Amino acid sequence: MTRPFRGIVNLDIRDSVPDWGPYEQPKAPPGSPNIVYIVLDDVGFGAMSCYGGPIDTPNIDRIAAQGLRYGQWHTTALCSPTRSCLLTGRNHTVNGMACISEASVGFPGANGHIPPECANLAEILVEQGFRTALVGKWHLCAEDEMNLASSKHNWPVGRGFERFYGFLGAETSQWYPDLVHDNHPVEQPSTPEEGYHFGEDITDKAIQFVDDVKAIAPDHPVFLYYAPGCAHAPHQVPHGWAERYRGHFDAGYEVMREQTLAKQKKLGLVPENTELPPINPIGAPETRKGPDGQPFPPLDYTRPWDSLSDEEQRLFARMAEVYAGFLTHCDDQIGRLLAYLEEIEQLDNTIIVVVSDNGASGEGGPNGSVNENKVFNGVADDLAENMAMLDDLGSTKTYNHYPNGWAMAFNAPFKMWKRYSFNGGTSDPCIISWPAGIEARGEVRDQYHHAIDVVPTLLDCLGVELPDSVKGYTQHPIQGVSMRYSFDAPHVPSAKSTQFFSMLGTRGIWHNGWKAVTTHPALSGWGHFNEDTWELYNTQEDRSELHDLAGEQPAKLAELVGLWFHEAGANQAYPLDDRGPVEILDTPRPKLAPPRNRYIYRPGGAEVPESVAVSVSNRSYSIGALVDIPAPGAEGVLFSHGGRFGGHALYVKDDRLHYVYNFLGSEVQRIDATEDLPTGGNLILAASFDKDDEDPAGTARGVLSLFYGERKVGEGRIRTQPGKFGIGGEGLNAGRDSGEPVTDDYPGTAPWTFTGGTLNRVVIDVSGEPYVDLEREAAAMLSRE
Repeated sequence: MTRPFRGIVNLDIRDSVPDWGPYEQPKAPPGSPNIVYIVLDDVGFGAMSCYGGPIDTPNIDRIAAQGLRYGQWHTTALCSPTRSCLLTGRNHTVNGMACISEASVGFPGANGHIPPECANLAEILVEQGFRTALVGKWHLCAEDEMNLASSKHNWPVGRGFERFYGFLGAETSQWYPDLVHDNHPVEQPSTPEEGYHFGEDITDKAIQFVDDVKAIAPDHPVFLYYAPGCAHAPHQVPHGWAERYRGHFDAGYEVMREQTLAKQKKLGLVPENTELPPINPIGAPETRKGPDGQPFPPLDYTRPWDSLSDEEQRLFARMAEVYAGFLTHCDDQIGRLLAYLEEIEQLDNTIIVVVSDNGASGEGGPNGSVNENKVFNGVADDLAENMAMLDDLGSTKTYNHYPNGWAMAFNAPFKMWKRYSFNGGTSDPCIISWPAGIEARGEVRDQYHHAIDVVPTLLDCLGVELPDSVKGYTQHPIQGVSMRYSFDAPHVPSAKSTQFFSMLGTRGIWHNGWKAVTTHPALSGWGHFNEDTWELYNTQEDRSELHDLAGEQPAKLAELVGLWFHEAGANQAYPLDDRGPVEILDTPRPKLAPPRNRYIYRPGGAEVPESVAVSVSNRSYSIGALVDIPAPGAEGVLFSHGGRFGGHALYVKDDRLHYVYNFLGSEVQRIDATEDLPTGGNLILAASFDKDDEDPAGTARGVLSLFYGERKVGEGRIRTQPGKFGIGGEGLNAGRDSGEPVTDDYPGTAPWTFTGGTLNRVVIDVSGEPYVDLEREAAAMLSRE
């Protein structure tokens, strides 16, 4: 009950007086505005047209024209950490999100679990009478909780969102997304061939969720968190959207930076004296080594445009065209949402916040990629392979990411990109519109702010105080400050005085217009943090962090470095972690069940996420399917794990058994049986990999053999991936391959279900023992059952 019962209870209802107060739903005050939070992904400061960028975003421009753009608004430099700040108003390490949730390392600041003492905006507003919904990317629960056996208390519906439709992890295919509806996985409603695209799907759901409320109670306020995952890799969009930009990027990223900076000065987004830093501002492989001679991270070197061949320039330009089309397509979906709000006469009294969660991404490295998952497997991209896929970029055949020169351009005028504590990683677009509550239109604000400041701003606009307790948990104080003071006061000084940064070994601190930042490369594995070089900048005058004043003002630098250590301690930011992506992602983490030598999967269940599925990386393994095949003609998938850009599968086609291992989308290794399938009951169809070699990167090699029972019916040499099949996507299935197929060789149509027989179970053995007589073992299992 919200308050005690104050009616009168007597023996006879006729002598009693009811009191509905304790039982009524919370109701927001009349006239309360809706909130639409639009959280873009990997969209840098200099990408969108309203920020001087080359990419057309007419609907976001419309939001900006009805509100305010902030020129000094900042993030943490990475997805999960920023999203935690955007929803809680606390610093990322206080939220336990020092890195993405898949990279948690078991320390207070980096455990991947937002503590209940840091309630998010949805948890607060749902108790104030708001209806809440989230569509798109969540990325705020630990990897061990992204499965159906786990607790759901950190899924969106456990953290204040009454409706959810989207994906839980870091990224997903736009053509074959890893979809969750409320608390359960679902299949997508149609295929790419039928016109499916994730961005359109979630916009349909967003409108539906809001309309479900407004159809019943038109004045009831709604909080919609709209997080499309655009423009994170993979950059996938219908072909026509990329074609709009044909030729637009042919001059290259260095020219694009200059053009963007000139527009930004005219728009008043940066000071007139702002200059562009060099494209390799912290070093290059041939000029800089780590303290122990470690190499400079090869992904963080940018190739000058004039050093590229004509073919390379065309490839790189096309990658930018696809990214631009992806973002413009996303803007078009935002336009659909705006049109709906306008149609139901809610647009004027809706607070719309548009932000990006970090700067543009440099994860494509110097050459870009047709499969971004190579980065997370420590496998170098092959430029020739990328060139061969030029006409397929953005389609279902690629999981593409542009080269990092475009990250620098889309972050103009700043240094570096996502992951870094320089402004290229942390200074991002922020637009706030509320026609009924903000008088200013189309203006720029220069006060310094951060992602932790949005929640207190929204609460301020609503007149809502942070409760002392939410769900019984005493609340950690909100660390951000409200930005509302700046709405109608363009020249008032920043209400904020200090903001610390820490990400993947990079560090920074801003204090009253001054910023100290290290040149430590992210994910370098260099360590020796006490030996880092710190640079000093006056960001009021030098927004692009070009003129290092450390030598001229050592006392100021010492003051800020000391302040960083104070803030890091107060915000539980230790230990620092600059290890490489493969090492971080392969860190042992909690699991509901301990690793075992044998895993059993049955058909009909939900897809099993990779984080809790059997791992065959860098080891021997065998896969056995127990089947009944009454007559010839059976076909379909027996087992699949992963997808087109990394995975393996066992399937039946043309009355023969086939196994395919798709190595990062680059090499589809298929082994075919030399004999037709037997018929009968309790048959074992199996594949067994015997590892006999390994390279330094962890790629295993060996012989893959096919078996009908004990009889070998095929073999061939293959290599297997050192890391995951996908950072956030295709899982494991028995009896089908849902979503993106591992191979195009499957018979039939999606989801390529096994037919013409009965699949009883699939057993995967990773004990390292030689192939076991699974036929006799299966018979024993049957007798026990």
